[in-house]
Amino acid sequence: MMKLVSVFLLLLAPVLTCCLPLVLPLDCSDIHNNDNSQLSGVYTIYPIGATSAVQVYCDMDSDGGGWTVFQRRMDGSVNFYRPWDHYKKGFGSAAGEYWLGLESLFHLTLRKKFELLVDMEDFSGNKVFARYSSFSIDPESHGYRLHVSGFTDGGAGDSMSYHNGQKFSTYDKDQDSWGGNCAKSFLGAFWYNDCHHTNPNAVYRWGADGTIFAVGVEWYHWKGHDYSLKSISMKIRPVQ
Repeated sequence: MMKLVSVFLLLLAPVLTCCLPLVLPLDCSDIHNNDNSQLSGVYTIYPIGATSAVQVYCDMDSDGGGWTVFQRRMDGSVNFYRPWDHYKKGFGSAAGEYWLGLESLFHLTLRKKFELLVDMEDFSGNKVFARYSSFSIDPESHGYRLHVSGFTDGGAGDSMSYHNGQKFSTYDKDQDSWGGNCAKSFLGAFWYNDCHHTNPNAVYRWGADGTIFAVGVEWYHWKGHDYSLKSISMKIRPVQ
């Protein structure tokens, strides 16, 4: 009898194997941990709780790799002055400039502790970064409120802590701490306070430009309010 059961299970094994659910990557760290030879590029992830799969750019090079990029500016090819619904769902292309989407970002940071890395470059080729040991956002019902702390300086200075505890704002959904509308006044969308020390989703400009105050892609503690960066990317990874 036992011999018959063993033969039956042996015959059934290929069927069971084909029908077992695959272990899908929740973020770029899963892809990297599964195969650390993977190169930086566009991958598909499956955040728990999200309604569908999401394409992201995975940074497999910075500090050990496994970073999920949720924001990237590099050439001004994508318009980032967009309404709330676009920032909630995401826009652009993971192969170029894009915003992942607040809803996907919320689900990503819900179940694990994540760290944040912000890489940036100016038009002279200088590169710096800012790193934060803790990063998460609240659900939409709480305005996608930002929680960021644990700053480490990589030459950029700390321009994110000023935004800690703030809800996300767009030109059509004002949730900042200012009497006016920061998103409208500074032509972007972000976790504005009163108003910003960084404005990564603002107008893409080319370096130093003081014609209109603080509307460029800026990181105040590195270049001030009148210098628009060549590139900036914001990326997260589960704390190791």
